[in-house]
Amino acid sequence: MSLKIGIAGPVGSGKTSLIETVTNILKDKYKIGIVTNDIYTTEDANYLKQTLDLPSEQIIGVETGGCPHTAIRDDISMNLKAVQELEEKFNPDIIFVESGGDNLSATFSYELIDYYMYIIDTAQGADIPRKKGAGLLFSDLLVVNKTDLAPYVGVDLKSMEEDVKANRKNKPYVFISNKDEKSLAQVLEWIEALS
Repeated sequence: MSLKIGIAGPVGSGKTSLIETVTNILKDKYKIGIVTNDIYTTEDANYLKQTLDLPSEQIIGVETGGCPHTAIRDDISMNLKAVQELEEKFNPDIIFVESGGDNLSATFSYELIDYYMYIIDTAQGADIPRKKGAGLLFSDLLVVNKTDLAPYVGVDLKSMEEDVKANRKNKPYVFISNKDEKSLAQVLEWIEALS
């Protein structure tokens, strides 16, 4: 059975680029499958097929036709079919299931995935951790992305981390930038500890 990791977060938070970066690092050690979700396109899947050195059949794009969180939490049938197809054809070690960009309420059904991370980014505002939301509170890993942009959008990372820590209680979180391999190592360690 594959380890299934969900990735959710608002539009533009960096879900697809994180999958791209992490897959490029892990692909020589693990067989990886990817399922992406978009409302009316397969744009994210098409992008990953072009940029990743993976057989394109190991990347499936799902067109949800409606609210992104519905397809990962309420009616998971399309995503479940895609995951099962990858497992039957390729038996991947890890399958990433990327939600379409959604608001702070996005959560995954654990009938679809084993663990999930929720991604926010500093450019979307330092107040997100204070506004809470199910994804921020209950995800297995919270990823605060694009820390390199914080100085340009007036975000105090120390204050933001205090808010994250207060609202996450004892649940894990990481602050990362795709431009900083050291910070990305925290995400990789979390994934590899699950496998």
